[in-house]
Amino acid sequence: MTQAASHIHDRLLIIDFGSQVTQLIARRLRELSVYCEIHPFNRVDEAFLKAFAPKAVIFSGGPASVYAEGAPMPPAGVFEMGVPILGICYGQQVMMHCLGGKVEGGHGTAEFGRAFVTPTAQKLSILDGWFTEGDEQVWMSHGDHVSKIAPGFEVYGTSPNAPFAITADVSRNFYAVQFHPEVHHTPKGTKLYENFVRLAGFTGDWTMASYREDAIAKIREQVGDKQVICGLSGGVDSSVAAILIHEAIGDQLTCVFVDHGLLRKNEAAEVVKMFRDNYKIKLIHADESDLFLGALEGVSDPEVKRKTIGRLFIDVFQKYANQIEGAEFLAQGTLYPDVIESVSFSGGPSVTIKSHHNVGGLPEKMGLKLVEPLRELFKDEVRALGRELGLPQSFIGRHPFPGPGLAIRCPGEITREKLAILREADAVYIDQIRKHGLYDEIWQAFAAILPMKTVGVMGDGRTYDYAVAIRAVTSVDGMTADTYPFTNEFLGETMTRIINEVKGVNRVFYDLTSKPPGTIELE
Repeated sequence: MTQAASHIHDRLLIIDFGSQVTQLIARRLRELSVYCEIHPFNRVDEAFLKAFAPKAVIFSGGPASVYAEGAPMPPAGVFEMGVPILGICYGQQVMMHCLGGKVEGGHGTAEFGRAFVTPTAQKLSILDGWFTEGDEQVWMSHGDHVSKIAPGFEVYGTSPNAPFAITADVSRNFYAVQFHPEVHHTPKGTKLYENFVRLAGFTGDWTMASYREDAIAKIREQVGDKQVICGLSGGVDSSVAAILIHEAIGDQLTCVFVDHGLLRKNEAAEVVKMFRDNYKIKLIHADESDLFLGALEGVSDPEVKRKTIGRLFIDVFQKYANQIEGAEFLAQGTLYPDVIESVSFSGGPSVTIKSHHNVGGLPEKMGLKLVEPLRELFKDEVRALGRELGLPQSFIGRHPFPGPGLAIRCPGEITREKLAILREADAVYIDQIRKHGLYDEIWQAFAAILPMKTVGVMGDGRTYDYAVAIRAVTSVDGMTADTYPFTNEFLGETMTRIINEVKGVNRVFYDLTSKPPGTIELE
């Protein structure tokens, strides 16, 4: 993490014990303007704690049993730091285990899913705003349970299968809950976090305005008077990174925009206009669509498509980057989830370190040093930083778009004809969504052209044209997704527009598949 952030912001440490939703804890805290970092339990020792100097600590959940051999444990010194600690699920159990309580498994006390917690007669500061209308709904996910609380702890909430659902040692500012306040199925979970960070003394100084200043200072310190190359995809992450770096070092930055011929309608022209005209950033528009589409001719396997596009991207980017004299740095739009995923929870190096989809492998191949000004941010924070930098909301709020572009929205073989039809159908569909004021309610929406033709009747004639699928999903983080519930009137109007306005389409399907079992994209 940046030294600027370390020096300016109070920090909260999240010790990760392997929960699938640990990132949600960090997101909830960032939404409260609290700077926090996630670190695996096996990377946190006494020296780390001293150097990190957290103002508070949270123990995440996890799949292990605290009484099993080799179970994940926090460093003993964490309990002697004199800072507030909050344990969640496994985090509660490991606190009890380490401090003299007892945890057991089985005996019919597992809880998975929605549950309700009943308060005891005692009041607790981190529960301010809770139990105002009786029992509170929470989300449980535990097989083991605390059967004896540690000395000094009292019970403040119970559930049918968790008699110690909320416990605390107020004198030491230790708090522990068996449920998961970070998930949206615990409606007042954010309030609990808000109370915890308030009592820990956080002032909410983590803002995008301060981050912008810190990041600019760090970029200038890191880069000096050297040249930087940025692989620009036109997406939100790389665009925000480019504009932030340009604000820091001006003409020392050159962006390379590789146009692989798989972008949406007018997208390449819009990207070039925005960066050259609006931001006056040096930009190389590498139109290599013939190269990419030629290499993809006859290819139908989705993995082969992705690998072909990735390999060619590296080759093309390197060709143009070599034209930039004195370049020593490569800018990437790496985000904090990428950083978290690059650290193996098991303790060894991860098998694959996740790279930005457009420039993976380039730093090593080209001998460049990395500039990653977004590596402390979640996606929603990147959007907030983009607004802070003055990017228009119409751009900041755009739906996610995959690195391989329309290649994975064209199942089967890719042809120029099919891409042209797909661009037009997608443009009509997105126009419909915007026209009805639905765009910001939807996580991702797009059209795909199916590898099939169907018989139709248009006017007095028979047609044999392509079928198009339209898809729209809602999601919080892209890990799971539900189909957006369009009305039949909307779907009928959209189908009519696509068939009437897009030559080569005579049938439209609406994809109702959630994730899981499907994925958001078709390939």
